[in-house]
Amino acid sequence: MDAFYASVEQLDNPELRGKAVAVGGSSQRGVVSAASYEARKFGVRSAMSSVLAKRNCPDLIFVKPRFERYREISQMIRKIFFEYTDLVEPLSLDEAYLDVTENKKGNPSATLIAKEIRQQIKEKTGLNASAGISINKFIAKVASDINKPNGQKTVDPEDVISFLEDLDIRKFYGVGKVTAEKMYRLGIFTGNDLKMKSEEFLTKNFGKSGIHFYNVVRGVHNSEVKPHRIRKSLGAERTFNENISSEVFMLERLENIAEEIERRLKKSKVAGKTVTLKIKYSDFTLQTRSKTISYYISDKDLILELAKDLLYQEKMKNSVRLLGISLSNLNTEKNEDKEEQKEILVQLKFKF
Repeated sequence: MDAFYASVEQLDNPELRGKAVAVGGSSQRGVVSAASYEARKFGVRSAMSSVLAKRNCPDLIFVKPRFERYREISQMIRKIFFEYTDLVEPLSLDEAYLDVTENKKGNPSATLIAKEIRQQIKEKTGLNASAGISINKFIAKVASDINKPNGQKTVDPEDVISFLEDLDIRKFYGVGKVTAEKMYRLGIFTGNDLKMKSEEFLTKNFGKSGIHFYNVVRGVHNSEVKPHRIRKSLGAERTFNENISSEVFMLERLENIAEEIERRLKKSKVAGKTVTLKIKYSDFTLQTRSKTISYYISDKDLILELAKDLLYQEKMKNSVRLLGISLSNLNTEKNEDKEEQKEILVQLKFKF
């Protein structure tokens, strides 16, 4: 979906149409969750501090997020997807992968299917969507950003390599700002530059991600569309517009994050045993601290108590720009383990 949260607000409130809109808080420590395309022209982006966003765009209009409304429209859109295929893998409220190799419409053209789906979304919700079509998830994801907003891009099998070779490295899905800057220092600016590097070189400089980069630039990405992904963890994090060094302020932020996690856990009807605290310092170094207990929890107070223990576990190295909490080792994994055990038992039965 194109600028989903902001577009929903403009859809529901005609007075906002054609204007620079940011979904998020307008306070000193507020952060932009989403920005309309009118706002993006001024450099307003998601995760940007509200203060900086307002400085870039003085006429920016802030709107509080309405997640229930976004979920409602997201469900309408997913119903459209399921008219074409059951192989739908949602990534978030506004994005999903679809495998239409075999589809309910019997349409041999994925390009035409994408066009139909986008048209249906427009007719039923009034919102614009963009699409990427190709041989695997990685290339489709990259292609979906090429003709935004309200467009689509098909990368045919014979064009995959040339498409990736010409691509700016910043447009490779999974290459963030920090990774891009590191690649620049190594002389990697385009897909072709990346392709010229050996697997050994990429692994040495990027670890396991190096193997991923080596494969995807050659058009290799074997991840299937998984419609029934079992959730492995659930979390939330906050980036601050000003670095904080006071533990009092940190505890306030952690309390807000714990409340958000509790809400998500209750909605998903899950609980977990392992709490992980994520800390990103002002110099962008990242640290995680985890603690596992013997029982499942989903209560914000218990989550916060464990997060506090992890916060005080050792002295802060620097001022902090991001805090996050995640809960893993979820009770959803018990069902997965049972299925794996069943499969092993079946194998043993046949073996003996």
